Amino acid sequence: MEALAVRLSGLDPYVDGAIRIVGFYDTLMRRRVDLPALARASAGLAECLAGIRLHGAGRVIRVSPYGTEATTEPSPASSEVPVTLDDEEIGTVWLERPGPPGPLDEVLLDRLAIAVAAAVERYGPARTTMADPALVELAISADSDEAARARALRLLGFAPGVALTVVAVRTQLPPAAGLPLLPLDRLGVLLCPDRPVKAAPLGEVGVILATAPDPARLPDGVRAGLGEPGSPERSWRQARTALRFTTAREPALHYGELGALALLAEVPAAALRENADVTAVARLAAGPEDLETLDTYCATGSLRRAAELLHLHHSSVARRLEQIARVLEFDPTDPAGLTRARLALAARRLLGD
Repeated sequence: MEALAVRLSGLDPYVDGAIRIVGFYDTLMRRRVDLPALARASAGLAECLAGIRLHGAGRVIRVSPYGTEATTEPSPASSEVPVTLDDEEIGTVWLERPGPPGPLDEVLLDRLAIAVAAAVERYGPARTTMADPALVELAISADSDEAARARALRLLGFAPGVALTVVAVRTQLPPAAGLPLLPLDRLGVLLCPDRPVKAAPLGEVGVILATAPDPARLPDGVRAGLGEPGSPERSWRQARTALRFTTAREPALHYGELGALALLAEVPAAALRENADVTAVARLAAGPEDLETLDTYCATGSLRRAAELLHLHHSSVARRLEQIARVLEFDPTDPAGLTRARLALAARRLLGD
């Protein structure tokens, strides 16, 4: 094999350089170097700044061609390659070369990506985002004993005693116009970019375990319910409840924000359907404009603010609310009626109608 490589390198300078790069990284991998050493070696070989980013760990390493940590502002990558482990993208490697990429930059980054994946797998739990669904289910199940739950969390890479927040993500929601849904692992990285995070699908709901999720980072077209940090079993139950209350206007909800509304989730579905106010709101669904008007007014509690959101004159909204009051058989603009309308709308969301 080596004799063939030598013969090929004599025929093509590019092949010669590529073979030398492959040999260079093979040596580094045999020596079991860590990520900083890989970054330093790559920057020196490329003679430009090299970077390594791990999505789940939120770790970024940037090294100058002189082998020191880069202190300059990041420049646009001249070339970059994803790092994959077990068919999951766990990070990125790149070069910041002034001007166009070099002829061998792609080869260098391909080998660096392979070396980074090997190093991540070798040194501690892999910082991948996707996890074994069985482990995740064991961690959040009410039927798990504490010893089994602690072992599952340890295998998932979470430190003992860490306060985890469980996020329930609706994965079957149609994407927003022009915005395809991201895979569950990428949603996990977006929610918690700088801390360990694990995700797994359970039926039609995605489960994300994180220490400090930020729902404001979720893309359009995704709905998420967040439990309170603490016990994964309790947080998962709360996250599922919060997810049921989400709407297009409020696509992400913390369980704590629900307050007394969370009690509605304990009411049997049959009792909700039989309620006169819920039935009346269901009748409004035949006219989507009326339902949207009522929902917007209930969310704002203000005629003028609802008119702004609906892009209507406030008098038009007032006329709609008068018509809606006749269907509901109560006035949603007085304090008692507003409370009744809000509860009926929340109950309808719980029913999934």
